[in-house]
Amino acid sequence: MEPYEIEFIGENRIISITPNFTHDKIYLICGEFGPFRAGLPVNVPLWLAIMLKQKQKCHVIPPDWMDVEVLENIKEEEKRSRFFTKMPNEHYMVEAKLILGSAAEDVPNAPEIKTIIKDIWDIRMSKLRTSMDALMKTGGGYGRLDHLTMMEINSVKPLLPAAMDNLLRMQMKTKKTAPSLNLNSSTFSQSGSSQNT
Repeated sequence: MEPYEIEFIGENRIISITPNFTHDKIYLICGEFGPFRAGLPVNVPLWLAIMLKQKQKCHVIPPDWMDVEVLENIKEEEKRSRFFTKMPNEHYMVEAKLILGSAAEDVPNAPEIKTIIKDIWDIRMSKLRTSMDALMKTGGGYGRLDHLTMMEINSVKPLLPAAMDNLLRMQMKTKKTAPSLNLNSSTFSQSGSSQNT
């Protein structure tokens, strides 16, 4: 899956907005949304919220997890644990990028939140690189990495399959050459001992 496909999936997450207009329900392929009443919160897909925000038709209500204290706790837990912790949202990076990019004024402490989310991403990417390195050094054929998001998995996609293929080729070559060397040395010692008798 390509990054733009992951972003497309993430854009369909439902978030809340407060519209500043009144309109009946709208019927879309992905479902029906509304009715829209000025000043009353309503749930819509993220892409629709961003579109309305860009037209200055609403205020975005940030998700519960987009809070400094919540994110600091996630960051500390991620630092302490050698495993990946479960994120509050499978598409946290997509959601953060779109909301903080288009509606930063609707998010309290937006610059600080942006920094913490970047820190969490960096910590998780460092863990992922370390896990990949350990997998390659042990010559493992597979690895189990729980709680990774689609975007995080996609970030190693260009490197990991090629590295695993190369590791497999090296293992196959080693297996092919090792038995033949043992066979030759065994044959040589047998023939040498028969010549001595």
